[in-house]
Amino acid sequence: MALFKKRTVGKPGEWYYCLEHKKVEEGPDCPAKDRFGPYASRQEAEHAMETARERNLQWENDPKWHDAAKGADED
Repeated sequence: MALFKKRTVGKPGEWYYCLEHKKVEEGPDCPAKDRFGPYASRQEAEHAMETARERNLQWENDPKWHDAAKGADED
């Protein structure tokens, strides 16, 4: 018995951004590996790539995500 059931039909009100087709979809039409979401609204899904860019920039500048400076512990 499978642990997770694959949903073939999305729920109304669940919005995704498909990375493969570069479009917003209601319900999970494409495989999970090819989409961002779910989002609460179509507008949020439309801005998925912008949101991802902003979060990546925040993470790149967050000192908690960086290892110690190179050469600090090297002997």
